Amino acid sequence: MSGHSKWHSIKHKKAKEDAKRGNIFGKLSRSIIVAVREGGGGDPRDNMALANAIAKAKEYNMPQNNIERAIKRGTGEIEGENYESILYEGYGPGGIAIIIEVMTENRNRTASDIRNILGRYNGTLGESGSVSWQFEMKGVIIVEKSEIKDEEEFMLNVIDIGAEDIDEDYDVYEIKVPPTEFIKVKEALEKNNIKIKSSEIGLIPKSTIKLSKEESVKALKLINTLDEHDDVQNVNSNLEISDEILSEI
Repeated sequence: MSGHSKWHSIKHKKAKEDAKRGNIFGKLSRSIIVAVREGGGGDPRDNMALANAIAKAKEYNMPQNNIERAIKRGTGEIEGENYESILYEGYGPGGIAIIIEVMTENRNRTASDIRNILGRYNGTLGESGSVSWQFEMKGVIIVEKSEIKDEEEFMLNVIDIGAEDIDEDYDVYEIKVPPTEFIKVKEALEKNNIKIKSSEIGLIPKSTIKLSKEESVKALKLINTLDEHDDVQNVNSNLEISDEILSEI
């Protein structure tokens, strides 16, 4: 395994916990607003970025009226903040590559905050393009093994539909798809009554790095702190986390 699905599972679990407190809804709203403004309007049938943002919002049980309000803010029907999306690239403990996806209405404030957080955990902010070459945009769909009756048939069918790769990690399958095939593969799985545990389009590391236990813990603290910032939508890294360390989180 690449280690991505393990970190994805941590993020997903954390987001679910945040959703209970309502913390995640602000980030999901920003994602929808920016998708409308930058992706081509308020109709998800014509705006893939919006369709993906809405799907993610529904995954975390965001109320429909919140989704509709965010779309209207994006179209300008309701007045709201003028958010812009920014990618920050940098390095963490042990030299891991980090890409921080941000949506903010105040670029200077957010840049200062990100720089301070990185510095606090022995990280550094890099120039644009310094680490992005180590990642690629992919759709990732997580399905629990308990949902699958015939493993071989399932894998052949998913590849046939448009998936590029399928990895296993204990009780789940991680399906990687090109962004253009993401919705089609999701819909095909749902049509076959296969429950999707989580799904997203994001930056996936082409290769991963294993660190010592001490450095891994430091790296996770950095990633968690960045992820908790209100303006941060996603934190992507090429850190591969061992099962031993995961069990202690």
